[in-house]
Amino acid sequence: MKNYNYLVAFLVFVLVASCSKENAETASENQNTEVNLNRQSTGSSAHDFLSDNTFTSLLIELVYVDGFEPNDASIANFISFIDDRTYKPNGITVEKRAITSPGFENYTVQDIADIEIAHRNNYNTENQLTLWVFFADGQSASNTDSNSVLGTAYWNTSFVIYEATIQNLSNSPFDPDRTLLETTVITHEFGHILGLTNLGTPMETAHEDAEHPKHCDDEGCLMFWATESSTGLDAMVTMSSAPELDSACIDDLRANGGK
Repeated sequence: MKNYNYLVAFLVFVLVASCSKENAETASENQNTEVNLNRQSTGSSAHDFLSDNTFTSLLIELVYVDGFEPNDASIANFISFIDDRTYKPNGITVEKRAITSPGFENYTVQDIADIEIAHRNNYNTENQLTLWVFFADGQSASNTDSNSVLGTAYWNTSFVIYEATIQNLSNSPFDPDRTLLETTVITHEFGHILGLTNLGTPMETAHEDAEHPKHCDDEGCLMFWATESSTGLDAMVTMSSAPELDSACIDDLRANGGK
């Protein structure tokens, strides 16, 4: 009887240990799945952002390098833009925090992706969609002598703003207002996350710029190619507010589940 009791206890231990291991492995697999779902091609989650079919709320993880925090007004404008174009009845939340400088002067897209992998805390849950936005303390490695990149959308729920470049190009007498410039670049990059132009949200009418793919051919539209680069700065000097989406872009978003 004594040996029998030991055998039963041993079998119970093995069963519990096996279940615990299986649960841990399942949790790990689920976490990997969630992470991978946030590392897809830009624009591929456009419908999820625009509609409330699956995700009824949005969490924005906004991370900036110390000293390169965006203006509060720019973030408020960004939230208004999201609210105007998407259905998220359970709300939009912003979690903002600073990190120390990664030490880059010039950032490649791979550098930015590696920073996200190291620092991102939030990924999609059952009904909450997440967005990662990083404000960098350096410039894009894609800059040329004649043009500076101001922002880049690189995954389906991720984009970077080159805040150091924006600060260098704004708020002096002959430069655009900083909040206007930040708002323009932030909302432009989010427009790519929403699948504009022809980047995951189908076009209702042809309006993609043949010379600058994935951008709108309307020079006055937010999704015109020059709004995410220093090339468009001269036009912004006299502007009082950021460019808006043109009717063709809005039609595309509405057809894909947005407002």
